Amino acid sequence: MVRLIGPDGEQVGIVSLQEALDYADRLNLDLVEVAPMAEPPVCKVMDYGKYRYEQEQKAKEARKRQTTINIKEIKLRPKIDDHDFATKKSHVERFLRKGDKVKLTIMFRGRELVHPHLGERLLRRMADELADIGEIESEPNLDGRNMVMMLAPRRN
Repeated sequence: MVRLIGPDGEQVGIVSLQEALDYADRLNLDLVEVAPMAEPPVCKVMDYGKYRYEQEQKAKEARKRQTTINIKEIKLRPKIDDHDFATKKSHVERFLRKGDKVKLTIMFRGRELVHPHLGERLLRRMADELADIGEIESEPNLDGRNMVMMLAPRRN
């Protein structure tokens, strides 16, 4: 026995499986089991090809609306000049406006590693100057000879 639902969504009733198959055959449609765990199982009369096509279209539309987030990396040095800093800042700004996340890396060489606070100050300065379009996703942290911080575009 199955609970049968007609092609327009109306309840036909509880019928035997053979009766349900005959009903679907008379209408030139397919019998599809929609709720196998129900008591009794629920079957619906529909055009299965059309149903599959509509499901594919919905999935395609959902994929179209989904956005992918890229991570761009900008590398800096602790003793960067102001003009170079401004150039790097404009790159970061462009990436953030495009919706990408930005990984800011400060590379320490030699004895520069003795002064990690200089690198952190530089990263904080970048984050402060871009606070209107980006927010800190992960705080600056020292990773070997590099200090890394992630910026993400600000949500509206």
